[in-house]
Amino acid sequence: MKVADNMTYLSDTVTALMKQWPDNRTVNIVCHGHSVPAGYFATPFVDTFNAYPHLFHRLLKERYPYAVVNVIVSAIGGETALAGAGRFAADVLAHRPDVVTIDYGLNDRSIGLEVAEHSWRAMIEASLQRGVKVLLFSPTWDIGAAFDPPPEEWNALERHAGLIRSLAAEYGVGLVDSFQVFRDYRDRTGDYTDLLAWVNHPNRTGHALIAAEMMRWFIVH
Repeated sequence: MKVADNMTYLSDTVTALMKQWPDNRTVNIVCHGHSVPAGYFATPFVDTFNAYPHLFHRLLKERYPYAVVNVIVSAIGGETALAGAGRFAADVLAHRPDVVTIDYGLNDRSIGLEVAEHSWRAMIEASLQRGVKVLLFSPTWDIGAAFDPPPEEWNALERHAGLIRSLAAEYGVGLVDSFQVFRDYRDRTGDYTDLLAWVNHPNRTGHALIAAEMMRWFIVH
């Protein structure tokens, strides 16, 4: 298989977002993961309204003004996919989401590829069994890992990004490649620090790039 087509994958969800009262319904999108979707900037400061779930929610409402849509954040700072999978049914699927986003790659280095892969598969498969669409997020950047020893930390981050991309292709679900979005920005400007509030947390500019990448999945033709 391959990564889902962003122009068609969420067509049913977009159709629901376009409907007007009295034919519309509530659309639920759950953002699951660690500190980045939870809104941590310079730890311990949490800037909820400048984090990508909220920025994305605003973009979504600007495009679909008649929609009743909830963007629900189930993320917990410091968590890995192993813990996230353990609470997935209670904290994510219980909301009866139309779409689930999963963002754990930054922290999953601490549990290793094998445990991370098992945990991501559990969440993906639980979603698909319920008919829920899935967007997988590759990790944002950790400049401490990139530019301080040991370089293995950066290599591990790249391996987890690769795992997430391969899972998106295997299951035919969506991919928001935050890692590549940050790389593209650096290659254009040369200044990756524009995107960071903390050594491993994006600032509003970084979050806005992710929100814009999310929106690509919610504009169908």
